[in-house]
Amino acid sequence: MADKNDQTDGTDDDGVREVSRDRRLAALRGSERVLSESPFARTLGERLALLTAEAPGVYDLDGRLDAYGDGIVAHLEARTAELLGMEAAAFFPTGTMAQQVALRCWAGRTGNDAVALHPLSHLEKHERKAYMVLSGLRPVHPTDEPRNPTAAEVRELDEPFGTLSLELPLREPGFVLPTWEELTEVVEAARERDAVVHFDGARLWECAPHFGVGLADIAALADSVYVSFYKSLDGIAGAALAGPASMIEEAKAWRHRYGGQVAQQWPTVLAALAGLDRELPRLPSYVAHAKVVAKALDEAFRGAGVPWFRINPGVPHTHQFQVWLPYPPEVLEEAGVRLAEETRTTLFNRWFPGEVPGLAVTEVTVASSALSWTANDIGAAVGALLDRVAADG
Repeated sequence: MADKNDQTDGTDDDGVREVSRDRRLAALRGSERVLSESPFARTLGERLALLTAEAPGVYDLDGRLDAYGDGIVAHLEARTAELLGMEAAAFFPTGTMAQQVALRCWAGRTGNDAVALHPLSHLEKHERKAYMVLSGLRPVHPTDEPRNPTAAEVRELDEPFGTLSLELPLREPGFVLPTWEELTEVVEAARERDAVVHFDGARLWECAPHFGVGLADIAALADSVYVSFYKSLDGIAGAALAGPASMIEEAKAWRHRYGGQVAQQWPTVLAALAGLDRELPRLPSYVAHAKVVAKALDEAFRGAGVPWFRINPGVPHTHQFQVWLPYPPEVLEEAGVRLAEETRTTLFNRWFPGEVPGLAVTEVTVASSALSWTANDIGAAVGALLDRVAADG
């Protein structure tokens, strides 16, 4: 099977044409209506124009350039710490680096190199196990169920651990969250085990509506919190680690050792500040509309007689969720791109093979472009997509 990022279309063993990245992005960019957005749809010029337009409103552009983390970088750190109710925060070029530094700091402070975490967490699945390879830490898994661990599972772990790391939301099983009561109980269980608590909160920004509390209330449960500036806030890149002032000072020293002491970061930081101004206030509306979208998709697939499908979770916990369909991903991508090319409507983005052969899964992100979509709009687009799937079948 050809690489999905190939620049030219190919065919698989069944003769189904595979969609190149260039063709998929061209179809997305040509669409007038987009249900599930992609952060990579803009051109360089469009991204630069957006930054130029928004920058004067988020920071004094007559100020000097940042140098190795001062100036505008320090301003973003202070704002992030205030939003999360933490003593201090440190800006990192990547979330992967922020996570490794956090766990390394806590291991040194607790004297325990064991990290309790989910085997489906970002630390395990998408960071090449850097916490193990670079810092010599080791995992213990409270559960392998497709959800965050329970308080009982944390209490019953059969060996000591220094840090409990919770990914909020847990992406791989469908951007799922515990209830507020469950979250507070699992944190309490970790404290009973004399462990510190770290939140992998790359997408923490959109969790507040589900929990029914503010961001600072969520962060207050943890000893440290990592947040991303591009996953939910439409920034260019970058992350922050927030926590006690003494720990953040230590984290900055490790940031330097890990190669994160970048000379100038003002474009990335300006985009992060713009995202905090523009997207953070909108996230509750995205989360609310995701429930509308998920219900409409469920009704549309049922009405079309799709033999098996799944909206996961059935009622989204954030503004992101999964859709599972009983077709090969190549067929769904080809049908989706043709729908966009022929009707200027994009319903879904990338499709990936499911764990069971013959199933495919995609992640839906409901953001500004989806707010105008009604249930009828979604039903019509699903019907048009399935017509093209049938034609390819």
